[in-house]
Amino acid sequence: MFLFQNNRIHTSKYNVLTFLPINLFEQFQRVANAYFLFLLILQLIPEISSLSWFTTIVPLVLVLTITAVKDATDDYFRHKSDNQVNNRLSEVLINGRLQSEKWMNVMAGDIIKLENNQFVAADLLLLSSSEPHGLCYIETAELDGETNLKVRHALPVTSELGTDISRLAKFDGVVACEPPNNKLDKFTGDLSWKDNKYPLNNEKIILRGCVLRNTSWCFGMVIFAGPDTKLMQNSGKTKFKRTSIDRLMNTLVLWIFGFLVCMGIILAIGNSIWEHQVGDYFRAFLFQDEVVKNSIFSGFLTFWSYIIILNTVVPISLYVSVEVIRLGHSYFINWDRKMYYSKKETLAEARTTTLNEELGQIEYVFSDKTGTLTQNIMTFNKCSINGKTYGILNQRSVILQEFSHNKKNSKFQFYDHSLVESIKLGDPKVHEFFRLLALCHTVMPEEKNEGKLIYQVQSPDEGALVTAARNFGFIFKSRTPETITVEEMGKVVTYQLLAFLDFNNIRKRMSVIGTNDTFEFGGEGLRTLAIAYRDLNEEYFKEWFKLLEEANREFDKRDECIAAAYEEIEKDMMLLGATAIEDKLQDGVIETIASLSLANIKIWVLTGDKQETAMNIGYSCNMLTDDMNEVFIISGHSAAEVWEELKKAKEILFGRSTGFTNGYAFCEKLQELKRGSTVEESVTGDYALIINGHSLGHALEANLQSEFLEIACICKTVICCRVTPLQKAQVVELVKEYRKAVTLAIGDGANDISMIKSAHIGVGISGQEGMQAVLASDYSFAQFRYLQRLLLVHGRWSYFRMCKFLCYFFYKNFAFTLVHFWFGFFCGFSAQTVYDQWFITLFNIVYTSLPILAMGIFDQDVSEQNSMDYPNLYRPGQLNLLFNKSKFFICIAHGVYTSFALFFIPYGVFYNLAGEDGKHIADYQSFAVTIATSLVIVVSVQIALDTSYWTVINHVFIWGSVATYFSILFTMHSDGIFDVFPNQFPFVGNARHSLTQKNIWLVILLTTVVSVMPVIAFRFIKVDLYPTLSDQIRQLQKVQDKARPLKSHRRQPRRTSSRRSGYAFAHQEGYGELITSGKNMRVKNLHPTSGLGKTMYNSTSWIENLCKKTTDTVNSFSLDRTVKL
Repeated sequence: MFLFQNNRIHTSKYNVLTFLPINLFEQFQRVANAYFLFLLILQLIPEISSLSWFTTIVPLVLVLTITAVKDATDDYFRHKSDNQVNNRLSEVLINGRLQSEKWMNVMAGDIIKLENNQFVAADLLLLSSSEPHGLCYIETAELDGETNLKVRHALPVTSELGTDISRLAKFDGVVACEPPNNKLDKFTGDLSWKDNKYPLNNEKIILRGCVLRNTSWCFGMVIFAGPDTKLMQNSGKTKFKRTSIDRLMNTLVLWIFGFLVCMGIILAIGNSIWEHQVGDYFRAFLFQDEVVKNSIFSGFLTFWSYIIILNTVVPISLYVSVEVIRLGHSYFINWDRKMYYSKKETLAEARTTTLNEELGQIEYVFSDKTGTLTQNIMTFNKCSINGKTYGILNQRSVILQEFSHNKKNSKFQFYDHSLVESIKLGDPKVHEFFRLLALCHTVMPEEKNEGKLIYQVQSPDEGALVTAARNFGFIFKSRTPETITVEEMGKVVTYQLLAFLDFNNIRKRMSVIGTNDTFEFGGEGLRTLAIAYRDLNEEYFKEWFKLLEEANREFDKRDECIAAAYEEIEKDMMLLGATAIEDKLQDGVIETIASLSLANIKIWVLTGDKQETAMNIGYSCNMLTDDMNEVFIISGHSAAEVWEELKKAKEILFGRSTGFTNGYAFCEKLQELKRGSTVEESVTGDYALIINGHSLGHALEANLQSEFLEIACICKTVICCRVTPLQKAQVVELVKEYRKAVTLAIGDGANDISMIKSAHIGVGISGQEGMQAVLASDYSFAQFRYLQRLLLVHGRWSYFRMCKFLCYFFYKNFAFTLVHFWFGFFCGFSAQTVYDQWFITLFNIVYTSLPILAMGIFDQDVSEQNSMDYPNLYRPGQLNLLFNKSKFFICIAHGVYTSFALFFIPYGVFYNLAGEDGKHIADYQSFAVTIATSLVIVVSVQIALDTSYWTVINHVFIWGSVATYFSILFTMHSDGIFDVFPNQFPFVGNARHSLTQKNIWLVILLTTVVSVMPVIAFRFIKVDLYPTLSDQIRQLQKVQDKARPLKSHRRQPRRTSSRRSGYAFAHQEGYGELITSGKNMRVKNLHPTSGLGKTMYNSTSWIENLCKKTTDTVNSFSLDRTVKL
């Protein structure tokens, strides 16, 4: 039995009483925090701990506090938002009269009155409104980001209730409907009232979060309230995405923990042996408790003691530091003015802070077409009426004749004057054509104060078609649920709307049925949108309409029955004509695709358009070229046909690339691929794969998946056309699962949401189709061209910085911690620490935290311009070269070596060391201060060597941390602090005594040199003999910086182009029409002697320049290390 919720929303997680216990419980779900809590408990056992409890509790509390403050701040704003919403007032019909009631007290079954510009309190069944026929207009921006108005209409039987409070109070209808769900565009239910049952759909429902517009008032009955509303159902937890570095870090932390246990076991065994062989001799001098006289038990206690001492090898501050760095990277994306789109005043936005470095490892980009690659601004460009084509592309725009009855749109242009003449002459087919355009759509008209007619459209091509009809004399004026009013050549005509057959992704069409004529607009066109009609007699229509009503009364299979009814009537049509809508490519799409291709990023286009349009867009973007070896077209209608086409494609690929001449070798290659080995992508030549939606459905079946993926991954270009939103997500999941590659999906519409959520990185374009894709994305911006900067600059830098941070972080922790391990062999494995306890506490949170954060946030190997100019710099991230398991072991080895030098050089010197006066014998505290000072200087010098890009912040943090160390050191060993805390700081004057002796500074200098010189030497040899592309470009950058006054005077090449006609179309289910899109530019090779086509490399296109630029730079450094300008 379903229990109805009240309308109170509750998005906060805590209250004053539950915050501390719940937040701490959540934080201790993290293994690292739980581990350090366990260590803290161990430190409270006197027989185990040789360290004070504050050495663990201070960093632990710091981490917990930072996280708790962040969580508390977030929850405070959630509480504030909840209270604001819950305390809004709404008029509710109670006891026969309207009363103001808080939203949180509204219940299912209540009847609410809404007024113009008022937010909707709950999911309502619309009963009546101030508009004729029970219409009302709503804005759904808070639900889906779309600002255009949508229409809802009440059932005729309830719209008669009007504003009569007494009749509304007696309303006793019962709604049976689907359970609460998050589908914003679908509702299924029935209203039972007065012994009749009325079907309900989404057009009868007003959802919470909508705003009533252009409607004085309306009444609605609450169906779902509070958590059951579709708005709240959509605000559930999103899928948490983790980066590959996150997963690697978790593995490495487990390895480090295992390494810690191994060290503890080694030292525990050493302690047991030492106690057994040597310990008895010391009992005469050192008191020992009876409990630990047994050597085995002593070793057991020592194991836990060393787990406490060596715990700093497991980095508690790692995750906090990573989040701070990621937050900084996110702000850089948000602040980037070069990703700002001034026409819409839209900034780029990092909607998540956890995936930035993953942007530097993308291998596959899955892109929608309409609105993503194209502008999604539709213009009526061509049409065909009764077999005659209108619209000439290669001449100037013909100014339309001003009809006396038509205030034409000044922005509208058409390229053929003969169409105007046909309208003036009263050609019946032409008039019928534009009449259909004015009637078959879901556009809502809005009359402005000055009498200006504005169309509220669900998709851009609807606006283009209705605007075209308007400019040719057929003006759509108004609509009601039963009628559509059109002004035809000055004469106002009202058509009775008998039935409306809405668009869906299966039928790919939409129809309307009127009293005089029946019109259909839609189909499955690419270049065109087919316009057809069919005459119906009254008897046939009545019979069919009964079938439709029976389908509407079905509950479980309503959609299938309605679809069958639509199919019954949408046949035997008479083709009247076709339209062609132009949708130009966005600026910079060609350059962006070419640059990403040079970065070895493969771009797959997943579009709802048909094959011809998809191929035309491919040619326009230069993803397809006439120079390609082969373009494979997979269009089979059965699994067997698809298999045959894939088989032929594979034979061509492997036959031409590897020269297989016998069946055995070919079969062996197939078996090798099937065993899960990496698909060989170094096939000679360029290939492309075009696959249709019905063929893709078979290709994604279990027995064909691997074959399809093998071919697709080898091809340079993949275009999947006529695909559904589900198929888009399936393709992304297929590549994620079998290629183990980092994927990015980019789109602008609601049909791209599943793809965006499936990919490792989801990018939303804030375009013409609302904000649904943006709301579901991880990153968003306004133009496709900004993807180049997001990946090649921000993504690559984020990956580079994070890898540097991790390498240094693990290095310094091992260098810091392993000194205790070496010391264990010289102190009888007694779990004695080398450093002072306060130094252990402050090392990670004060002395080394800020410099490493500065490097992780600000560092860069080459400038942003060079990152864009040399796309091959992106390759290391794809291959995961900068931080992997082998790099981790190199960092560990470096840390082990540094710890060895830090301990044994001072130990060797202090072994028989006396002071300058020959009297002061070296002591343990001076030894500890020397090693600690050496460590701080060594790690500071190391991070200075690791820093590639210096800022003021880097200088302040690095050298300021060193200064802070000395300030704290001398303070802790001063007389003043001893007077206040004599038990905590007993070593008065030790720092002053030690660091005023020259031989101590010579030890520190020697330790520093021995620690860092091998690194310096290795890097010098590596950069000189085996430079990476980054090293080469950085060197070139330095030379260019020195010669900065010199400026390049090269001319910017201009590009001539030919137009390739390509019409695209896409639509969201429920909007009642097909979006079409148009011609795009295709780069054409310039004549080599043309001055306009020349560049600094005398290439024939900028794409060749970019390729040559990267190659020439590498070659110039390989052949001659002297850079010539």
